[in-house]
Amino acid sequence: MRTVGVEEELLLVDPESGDPKALAAPVLARAAKDDPAQDVFEKELFGQMLEFATHPQSDMEALGEEIVRCRKEAARHAGEIGCAVVALATSPLAVSPSLSMNERYRWLAERYGVPTWEQLVCGCHVHVSVDSDEEGIEVLDRIRPWLGVLRAVSANSPFWQGRDSGYASYRSRVWNRWPSAGPTELFGSAERYHRQVADMVATGAVLDEGMVYFDARLSARYPTVEIRVADVCLNAETAVLVATLCRALVETAARDWRAGRPAPDPGVSLLRLADWQAARFGIEENLLDPATMRPVAAERVLRALLEHTADALTANGDAERAEQGVRALLRDGNGSRAQRRLMEETGSLRDVVRACVRHTQG
Repeated sequence: MRTVGVEEELLLVDPESGDPKALAAPVLARAAKDDPAQDVFEKELFGQMLEFATHPQSDMEALGEEIVRCRKEAARHAGEIGCAVVALATSPLAVSPSLSMNERYRWLAERYGVPTWEQLVCGCHVHVSVDSDEEGIEVLDRIRPWLGVLRAVSANSPFWQGRDSGYASYRSRVWNRWPSAGPTELFGSAERYHRQVADMVATGAVLDEGMVYFDARLSARYPTVEIRVADVCLNAETAVLVATLCRALVETAARDWRAGRPAPDPGVSLLRLADWQAARFGIEENLLDPATMRPVAAERVLRALLEHTADALTANGDAERAEQGVRALLRDGNGSRAQRRLMEETGSLRDVVRACVRHTQG
């Protein structure tokens, strides 16, 4: 059974005002003091962000427990220095980000200018194990049409700099300002993939392989496919659903490749439109059907995803979990819907952040 690991980025905020706070360094120092060998928490581009990574898990219940545990540990470390963590993909309140000081991040700021300073956004990256780079590329080629659906499921960033953005996942619109971000064409082979990445680095527009920000890519560090489209999810249960669907998509794609089924080939222009539609509306309106690239009700597309991955979900023991997760998502909504509901109830973005802090901490 394929293993799955999750990386989540969290915002650090003032627990009373909800304002983002650049306190990542002291939070990490506190975590290191508690456990000098800890390798779970890491700094990110800005001081208002904290990242953690789970261990590879084959059991989704265990993965969910680890996500919850890491969130609680992050909250404990943050609370000890007077701040809080919150699983929001953008700050609802206006913020001036504080760049983390290292050579890599300074290069980003000098090279890209203003777009770098707009990247205070928090994602959820899902790593799914693959047997080889060749299998990984065949997987990447076959999951392309479904990545927008994962974006819609995870959408958790409706507010930006103190106002409603009009999007369910505005984080994705900000993230796609990087020149190497977004969907990709078919690669066809691991050799072609690595050649394209090397050519991109050779242009000097990106520093290294780690700055090739495809929506899904081969991990440079692990024997995994890294799926990078998801917002960090307000609910840990939604993060587990995203991870469950990612593993099922990877397994389905690998089976299709081994069976000799060709990869679907919607053009990058259509994939960009599908991604925009998912970011704009989340699961509230139509998505573009991955099979036809025509607008279809979000519920039908989610049902089609469950049907497309049914054999893999069953083989992994995840069919019931995925069905229940999709049903709950359609009933209760994702983080974007929850944030807007809170705003309607309270009329205050600060109250939205405070409520989401309590939710993140369980």
